Amino acid sequence: MEPVRMLQILFSLEDGPVIETVIIPCARGRTTVCVSSQVGCAMNCQFCFTGRMGLRKHLSTAEIVEQAVFARRLFSDEFGAITNVVFMGMGEPFHNIDNVMKASAIMVDEQGLHFSPRKVTVSTSGLVPQIKRFLHESNCSLAVSLNATTDEVRNWIMPINRKYNLNLLLGTLREELCLRKNYRVLFEYVMLSGVNDSMDDAKRLIDLVQGIPCKINLISFNPHSGSQFKPTPDEKILEFRNVLIQGGLIVFVRLSRGDDQMAACGQLGEPGNYQLPLLHVPEKFQVAL
Repeated sequence: MEPVRMLQILFSLEDGPVIETVIIPCARGRTTVCVSSQVGCAMNCQFCFTGRMGLRKHLSTAEIVEQAVFARRLFSDEFGAITNVVFMGMGEPFHNIDNVMKASAIMVDEQGLHFSPRKVTVSTSGLVPQIKRFLHESNCSLAVSLNATTDEVRNWIMPINRKYNLNLLLGTLREELCLRKNYRVLFEYVMLSGVNDSMDDAKRLIDLVQGIPCKINLISFNPHSGSQFKPTPDEKILEFRNVLIQGGLIVFVRLSRGDDQMAACGQLGEPGNYQLPLLHVPEKFQVAL
């Protein structure tokens, strides 16, 4: 069975900017809409094409919700019912926390779009105060883009770690989730060849998430013109997964989809003439790149 292709939608906002939304069909009958929360992004994650843009604009609550409304109205007949929403498009959702909280609340409200809260997932690069607020005020699902097992690597590829390091981020999740029943955070882990994909990384990851009810999503890196990274070979991703499973973790693997149409994870946006700077590569990783 051939995989169903992802569909990329461009929305032109009233004040001019363009945002991207992606429809992700699944052979198992689940169809997900991936919504954007900002035009561009200020986080400057080194592996992300959107991050090259810098932040251009926060989206309003209506501009976020309308992406899901439009997807449901126009594509349910073609792909089946839109069952899931993920805030994993352009932008750092928790950098636009007020509008994202309102939008996610409308999506799950019986008088709104009436999605199941378990099927609306908001992703963050790790803004700790906003994570606390989200866990206290929302019953939607949380995803955290982790992508490294040491502060040295995460400081480089995700500069937000310099403010909220791994110990603070994971300690907060451990503390906040210890009393919540039937709730698991999803850790997203983009596999970068020679950077974060060693078996030592896998063993450290097992130790890092101890005591946090979680699932791990290993994501194949999708190359783009703004990046210096290379994808981890599929067979090594599976080897990495097997180490995690042996360590008792729940693990999913997301191999690349949509990268041929620049619709895949980390590929949305159009940086234009102005781009945020690439950060200095630590010496021991220069060979890998």
